[in-house]
Amino acid sequence: MVVGIIIGVSIFVQPTEVSRYVPNIPGIFGAWLAAGLLTLCGALVCAELSSAFPQTGGVYVFLTETISPAAGFLWGWAMFCSAHSGIIAASSVVFGRYVAYFAPLGDTGTRLVAIASILLLSGVNYLGVRQGSGLQAIVTACKLLGIGLILVLVVAFGKPAHSSATALASGITISNFALAVGAGLYAFGGWHMVTYSAGETRSPEKTVPRALLIGTLIVTACYVALNAACLYLLPLDQVIRSTRVAADAASVLVGEKGAAAISGLVLISAFGVLNGVILAGPRVYLAMAGRYKALAWMGSVHPRYRTPHVAILIQAAWSCILVATGTYRELFTRVIYTEWIFFALMGVGLLRARRRPDYRPAYRAWGSSVVPLIFIAASVGVVFYQVAADPRKTSVGLLLVVLGLPLYYFWVRKSAASSE
Repeated sequence: MVVGIIIGVSIFVQPTEVSRYVPNIPGIFGAWLAAGLLTLCGALVCAELSSAFPQTGGVYVFLTETISPAAGFLWGWAMFCSAHSGIIAASSVVFGRYVAYFAPLGDTGTRLVAIASILLLSGVNYLGVRQGSGLQAIVTACKLLGIGLILVLVVAFGKPAHSSATALASGITISNFALAVGAGLYAFGGWHMVTYSAGETRSPEKTVPRALLIGTLIVTACYVALNAACLYLLPLDQVIRSTRVAADAASVLVGEKGAAAISGLVLISAFGVLNGVILAGPRVYLAMAGRYKALAWMGSVHPRYRTPHVAILIQAAWSCILVATGTYRELFTRVIYTEWIFFALMGVGLLRARRRPDYRPAYRAWGSSVVPLIFIAASVGVVFYQVAADPRKTSVGLLLVVLGLPLYYFWVRKSAASSE
């Protein structure tokens, strides 16, 4: 379960994004290992909070209970504006890129395919066609099969590529390494969803950390191995330029048919992941609608299909706008600096909650306050370097999030007070 949730379809394009910031072998592997370690720290923090606050809503509930209702609302607002909708948009672009392997599309065509996939799957969820556990198992199998197939083929048929001396000679700054870690973290996205049922887990103090440790190590090993395979088969400068690096690596190994097979697996994975992400967002919006009367319309349930149809439609419309107006790099970067602001707050909230006499989590994160403090400091660092790299574009994304504050204080909070 942990592996299936954490492994995202972005791993089939993200090696390019990491490599462009740290264009040498030690830097690439160091960035992926750092991203894996930070993911584990965050998952352990989230596991403790979810065992104490097992209500539906995840990070929204954690921030509401440990920081303030305003912080929880701002997370939900940021999910809609940048984070969750951004993941939907970026995942759909990955889908479009791999469709383009079979039919040349160009940038506009890729965006149109991405938008079509969002509309199609949002329509499916609007009508109440649910993804079952069987579909989730198929999606997970396709992701692992895609990675495993490349690794097996490398062992069987792989021949090393000639490295680019120019790329390998490039130095690495702290800023670029932090940006590379941020790009790697996007491929680990979903780790905070793993822990949402910790309060319902048998012996969570043993089961949760063991599952997280093993799952995160497996995912990190898969990611490092896939990067090693791509770097073995392709010159580093080609990895940096690629838009679908997994297909390019397979093409070198076994030709166009092999690349087509890998692309097909990625498409199935992307379609399933996109469906799951589209389905997950409205759960948080429903939790917010239940708390604030002004947002009751967002939680409206269709009388026939029994789905949160308004939330699904608005989420789809905004995600399509994001696809039309941003590049893949802009989309996932906005997701990173938006999410990790709130993840840092989540770590602060954990330390605050531990001071309460009535705080009784079923599981406590390892290392007393060490893990939360490391997580908070690293999260702040990730956000700082993402913002510093492009202040103009990141300020637009942050402004969208900050706009949620006046919305909360002058409209939403009053509706909550009037309904009590």
